[in-house]
Amino acid sequence: MVRKIVIAYSGGLDTSVAIKWLKERYNAEVIAFCADLGQKEDLHSIKQKAFNTGASKVYVDDLREEFVKDFIFPMLRANAIYEGTYLLGTSIARPLIAKRQVEIALIEDADAVSHGATGKGNDQVRFELTYYALNPALKVIAPWREWEFDSRQSLIDYAQKHGITVQATKEKPYSTDRNIMHISYEGGILEDPWAEPPDDMFTMMVPPEKAPDKPEYIEIEYENGDPVGLNGKRLSPFTLFDTLNEIAGRNGIGRIDIVENRFVGMKSRGVYETPAGTVLHIAHRAIESITLDREEQHLKDSWITRYAELVYYGFWFSPERLMLQNAIDYSQRNVSGIVRLKLYKGNCLVVGRKSDKSLYNPELATFESERVYNQKDAEGFIKLNALRLKAVGSRKY
Repeated sequence: MVRKIVIAYSGGLDTSVAIKWLKERYNAEVIAFCADLGQKEDLHSIKQKAFNTGASKVYVDDLREEFVKDFIFPMLRANAIYEGTYLLGTSIARPLIAKRQVEIALIEDADAVSHGATGKGNDQVRFELTYYALNPALKVIAPWREWEFDSRQSLIDYAQKHGITVQATKEKPYSTDRNIMHISYEGGILEDPWAEPPDDMFTMMVPPEKAPDKPEYIEIEYENGDPVGLNGKRLSPFTLFDTLNEIAGRNGIGRIDIVENRFVGMKSRGVYETPAGTVLHIAHRAIESITLDREEQHLKDSWITRYAELVYYGFWFSPERLMLQNAIDYSQRNVSGIVRLKLYKGNCLVVGRKSDKSLYNPELATFESERVYNQKDAEGFIKLNALRLKAVGSRKY
């Protein structure tokens, strides 16, 4: 028997209906939890809406600094990017939301947790794998896999019948998810992968063609693989990210339009805006290029696909992700310095990098006269590496 349920609440259509439905279906107390991850919404109104919809208690927690410092930054240290393009802005938010849900369930002596993710998407996996990893004793309730509703329209009809305010409209027939890392757009008119998104859809960045005609230069300071300063000013993780979102956004940087492979097996078209994340991904690769040893860098790069899959699939709290993170973080012990970037009409170009921990030696790299490298030494190096190739080459086919 379920007595008390903690639901991850966004104020959107699905979770608003879910509060009412959970109370009717389980005859249980429902506690709503809304995480402030920098989505720039009116959280006071969302809190009041949760009460109006039937929640007995509502938590609205400011997790912005924790989100950037303990979730986004570790992922950026890994240079994680899914299928070559997606910077995982939605994926990385779910384990933090679910983690806090589990903590609230303990505080409130709740015996169940719930979410509004559909049975077709990735988020249900991300939420529930975190629940099971952190507290296997909790009952997991996924309304979309239980209730009688089979479409967004049926949810809207139910909401209107019960006086629940809904935001889905014909003017914006797609779903969005926003946090400090990015905003995503999926479904509705975007389900046709040939259709170009409307210009008025975008939120965090201007179209590149409408960006300023003059390039903007910025400098990002790194310590141990994390950005700590912007344009000579030390900033907290969230403040740095928020400021950089504004800078990159006004220069039209960070938009992608992709068809991705969901963990559950289907392909899905998504459009994303990730201004600061795009710039920091490029900047981090630049500072690594002068501070990481070659084999250390190549080994770390070989983990990118695996690490990104773990985040995308929802295995943030898995032992293998934690193991990879420890190795990655060890590699970052000398990744400190400053990167200078040129932002211009959707482009982010590295134009300078420097570090006290740099392995770059101008005397070795130069094409001019120098005394620290004997070019004749390369002959033996080449011949040793050619031994097996010569053996293969001499074999008659």
